[in-house]
Amino acid sequence: MQSKHILFVSKGENDASTRYRGQQYYPFFHDAGYFTEHVKVSGGINAFLNTLKLAYKADIVIVLRKTFPAVLTWLLRKVATKLIFDMDDAIFCSSDGSASKTRMKRFMHMAKVSDHIFAGNQFLAATALKFNGAVTLIPTSLNIKKYEVQAAQPDSYVDLVWIGSRSTSKYLKDILPQLESLADKHANLRLKIIADFDFPQSKLPVIAVPWSEENEVKELLSSDIGIAPMRDNDWTRGKCALKVLQYMAASLPVVSSNVGVNGEAVDEHSGLLINTSDEWQGAISSLVDDQVKREQMGASGYQKVSQEYDINVVFKRMLTVIQQL
Repeated sequence: MQSKHILFVSKGENDASTRYRGQQYYPFFHDAGYFTEHVKVSGGINAFLNTLKLAYKADIVIVLRKTFPAVLTWLLRKVATKLIFDMDDAIFCSSDGSASKTRMKRFMHMAKVSDHIFAGNQFLAATALKFNGAVTLIPTSLNIKKYEVQAAQPDSYVDLVWIGSRSTSKYLKDILPQLESLADKHANLRLKIIADFDFPQSKLPVIAVPWSEENEVKELLSSDIGIAPMRDNDWTRGKCALKVLQYMAASLPVVSSNVGVNGEAVDEHSGLLINTSDEWQGAISSLVDDQVKREQMGASGYQKVSQEYDINVVFKRMLTVIQQL
């Protein structure tokens, strides 16, 4: 019996959405009897024409986070036997949360022509349901087994950790003054940034670790407290809590802004939710001074990720929809 062919379409292989919403599922799809392939659609008309060629040969096309002008959306729909649109960001608005007519129009066209939509959280699902009734909530998942390794933690320091990229560094900069003030109270406090930038002028000791897929788990596991500041707008409400899920998988207590799905993933057992900027210092101090509390929250977070966000759990939900198509 010939394997069914699934084509994943995205802007690039190294994009977080591609890795977490596509690539990590390949072995599971293979075990279920599917052949998987990826195509990079970004890069001009030649890249799109190549995408159309591959989409024509596939049984199911899954577009990860990408939308197109109306005519290109129509062409993709024309050649795709079955089309799934996967969204883990509020791609219908601007990155500052403001409305965007162009983005919303592209999103609306993509949503309307899709056979099914995978939405990363309830906010995204509710928006997609305005244009298509076939929507399934598929949270971003983690392979919890990758976090079942050992990593030495520093004896002399308590390391806050933030993982992200230059494009989201503005959220970390928002609370940098609060973190710097903590340095006066906690001489053993450091900030680890796993990203593509540094804060060399910070009053708080900073460890800048260039992100790589190979080192992110080790660097998280060797930290003490995961932090996730965010602004509250439509763009951040579309985020799918990957950062805090990684912290929880690494058995770290989480201190996060109470925004969007972060407020659902983190509960009183696994971390502390922040509603105003004044709360950051007190929340972090309470964890810096209490190792037992950190360990208890870390264990609770790990358990929650294992039960609700592990790749095995989420893949079953995804596979059910695909098999029905």
